[in-house]
Amino acid sequence: MGETTVKTSESRTTPSSPTADGGRFARALRVRAPRRPRIWFEILLIAVSYWLYSLIRNAVPEQKAQALRNADWIWQAEHSLGLAFEHTVNQAVNSVTWLIVSMNYYYATLHFVITIGVLVWLYRGHPGRYAAFRTVLFATTAVALVGYYLYPLAPPRLMNGGGFVDTVLVHHTWGSMASGNLKHMSNQYAAMPSMHIGWSLWCGVTIFLLARAPWARILGLLYPVATLVVIVATANHFWMDAVGGVICLAFGFAVSYCWYGSRPHRLPRLVEPAASLPQGVTAGGPPPVEGADQESPAQEKVPSGR
Repeated sequence: MGETTVKTSESRTTPSSPTADGGRFARALRVRAPRRPRIWFEILLIAVSYWLYSLIRNAVPEQKAQALRNADWIWQAEHSLGLAFEHTVNQAVNSVTWLIVSMNYYYATLHFVITIGVLVWLYRGHPGRYAAFRTVLFATTAVALVGYYLYPLAPPRLMNGGGFVDTVLVHHTWGSMASGNLKHMSNQYAAMPSMHIGWSLWCGVTIFLLARAPWARILGLLYPVATLVVIVATANHFWMDAVGGVICLAFGFAVSYCWYGSRPHRLPRLVEPAASLPQGVTAGGPPPVEGADQESPAQEKVPSGR
């Protein structure tokens, strides 16, 4: 009696139908396989998104009186907590000219330079995770606009009788769209939440989660800490504004998790070419079941008659 070996396509593991697994709810929460980012689309998307963010932020009514009242409330709340240290830090750092001037330029430049640098690093080194981390950043920024609209807040340097130093004006440096000749180009009363903290913390968390070198991971964690010192020393934010930025970032990560069905750093680092995907799975669809044999169908032995 001999045996013949036949192949069956039924042994190939394919993702189960979202509808069969639970209808609309399962379909909405299915894991989305990352797509390969396209450079022209990403540049256009980032440019348009930042333009819209600036347009909407500056279109929010300044509401000066309410913003000043909110600043007084924040300041009193910090005093009641025993954590009203902004004035002390502002005065101390302002007495060291080279340090405060450096912080003015830090505030003006690194907010954009490092964020763009991390996006480029993700695009080149982690294309499979790029879209998920970019979604975190975009969702964080979008929800911040809600805060600017609902809670206008004056920065410490604009408080009445607060005694804070506007370090950009005093030291004649450029560094704030809300100071000097540029103050009419930006909403001065959109301090809550702080996107300097939201963006810097996004950069720091991303670097910490993905970088391999220990020194890079440490620098990633130090960056938002240094940013917190800068925004307080330059009297551009209360520390409570930083808390608002952290909350916005948490919202951004939640949005990304709901959309991709996984934490961004748990997604595959690289994107599989469409030609190498299993039969029935297309780029952008749910990935194959982990651990399943995707290269060749299983074989089963069927006894043959004489």
